[in-house]
Amino acid sequence: MITAYLTHPDCQLHHMGPEHPESPLRLEAIRARLSLSGLLQQTMQADAREASQEQLARVHPTRHLKALDKCVPEEGIVTLDSDTMMNPDSLQAARMAAGAVIRGVDQVFKRQADNVFCAVRPPGHHAEATDAMGFCFYNNVAVGAAHAREKYGARRIAILDFDVHQCNGTIDIFKNDPEILICTSFQYPFYPWRYLRSEWQNVVNTPLEVGTDSSSFRRIIEGQWLPALHAFKPDLVMISAGFDAHREDPMADICLEDEDFYWITHMAMEIATLYADNRVVSVLEGGYDHDSLARGVEAHLKALLGLPFATPTTES
Repeated sequence: MITAYLTHPDCQLHHMGPEHPESPLRLEAIRARLSLSGLLQQTMQADAREASQEQLARVHPTRHLKALDKCVPEEGIVTLDSDTMMNPDSLQAARMAAGAVIRGVDQVFKRQADNVFCAVRPPGHHAEATDAMGFCFYNNVAVGAAHAREKYGARRIAILDFDVHQCNGTIDIFKNDPEILICTSFQYPFYPWRYLRSEWQNVVNTPLEVGTDSSSFRRIIEGQWLPALHAFKPDLVMISAGFDAHREDPMADICLEDEDFYWITHMAMEIATLYADNRVVSVLEGGYDHDSLARGVEAHLKALLGLPFATPTTES
């Protein structure tokens, strides 16, 4: 498997204050672990390219994009909502994050890579068509899906979101769209407190009880996602890869292990092998304990590369 690894230095420029959990340190922790393990060197590394206004406007109305532009401060930090802040470089970082997913879509359709991981921030899956929220400004995975439709004629796109928070933004943009299947697992009840019930035929909502462990998670995903995916037969699989459902993450109460992220990634790849000519584009969403985040991404990347999962051992 050829796995592309896309990121950009500009993604580090966005910050929301020293105490905010969605910080540049997240990407630093990921890169440090992947470099130390030698996994990063096995990928095809490249920089993201900035998403254009036209590409963003496929999922966000132009008036909303202009309103966001007007919020950018010349210095300091401005508050958009209780947990989403913006500094002078935030939208530049967000355009790079969305642009990474666009470039990833290009790579898999041009057969430059089998699959892609976009190590970017700010995240995107809470960003609704006309509302930046939940640490998110532009909906990165939605921008990528819209690009796949516009440029490559993709007509069956599956978006798999295993972040601990539901992808309300992705649902807001694509609800009732027969060409998009959204499968989303999340702690229930939990932020964002909307779109939590399945009201649309193209959305598989998978609420998880507090304390859900590995075996329960896998049983539920197999029972709910796999039948929908086999019926849908996607020609592109996209992943909103959040790692905050890990048992060590302080932001939630789901008890997944490192290997669960390998398992669900491998499941997504099996679907892509059957129906999508191996095409998988994954983009980072949540994950706020830096150590478990980095280990989760490592497991995710091992699966994308076609490597076995091996539990780290300590020598006595």
